[in-house]
Amino acid sequence: MSPGKPSILVTGGAGYIGSHTVLALKQAGYDVVILDNLVYGHRDLVEKILQVELVVGDTCDRALLDDLFKTHSIDAVMHFSAYAYVGESVTDPAKYYHNNVVGTLTLLEAMLEASVKKFVFSSTCATYGVPQFVPIPEDHPQNPINPYGASKLMVERILADFDPAYDFKSVRFRYFNAAGADPSGLLGEDHNPETHLIPLVLLTALGKRESIAIFGTDYPTPDGTCIRDYIHVSDLADAHVLGLEYLLKGGNSEIFNLGNGNGFSVKEVIVAVEQVTGKVIPVQERDRRPGDPPTLIGSGEKARTILGWQPQYPNIKDIVAHAWQWHQQRHK
Repeated sequence: MSPGKPSILVTGGAGYIGSHTVLALKQAGYDVVILDNLVYGHRDLVEKILQVELVVGDTCDRALLDDLFKTHSIDAVMHFSAYAYVGESVTDPAKYYHNNVVGTLTLLEAMLEASVKKFVFSSTCATYGVPQFVPIPEDHPQNPINPYGASKLMVERILADFDPAYDFKSVRFRYFNAAGADPSGLLGEDHNPETHLIPLVLLTALGKRESIAIFGTDYPTPDGTCIRDYIHVSDLADAHVLGLEYLLKGGNSEIFNLGNGNGFSVKEVIVAVEQVTGKVIPVQERDRRPGDPPTLIGSGEKARTILGWQPQYPNIKDIVAHAWQWHQQRHK
């Protein structure tokens, strides 16, 4: 551990948002240890780009966690380890409750045993369900409509109960559509299967897919397609570092939405990809998917006010351009 700088355990640090946050932590001078089971994480990015210690294992493995806390001087934990496919959570909820809830609870119990009581949690706007109004503030009612969102809400409730009981302090970030890639091209999005709109459109531009499907063109939005709040992954990473520093300075438990406060429709994203790549994107219009709200936009005002967070890349063309740079080199 470097003198004067805390050491941070990042679970899921080999994944998309986790790896970008590890990079931001390193750039801020923190020592980092990653715990990742590599089900969706990428060992090559950790070893070649991040160059931090990787412990391969699962948050459900209490013995491994206890050993990790005994052999490392950990000051705080950032928790990204979660399954996050909404559709899969509906067909296999047991998998989601076991990993996302039981795994997190096991991690929290190990932290208490080791007297580590500062925790930054990757939550989601899916805890809100279908919004009653937008932009969505943190006090919007939470009524998740799928097991993924429900599993994240359960963890939020656990953290709310841990604070008064154990003086356990947490920052819970509910974010919207993570997108983009590290502007320098070091890291990016690489899911299998890929379900996110921007990489799917970019894969179509690369010729890896024949077309992109638009699910619903009759929504009550300006162009009839769904509107989503896309937040650059590097801006998310910066927010996590600010949340960590807030806790390390003695801040109380807090909840923050991370959103740009404006949204882009499916058609607007496709147009942005065409402008950035110079490619024509073949489109297939299909029926709506059940459970897709017309508009999801989050208010990030609280994070701006309390944490001093200021997104650097709110423009959809910047988000797409960074992602395009990454996808071109990742999918040669």
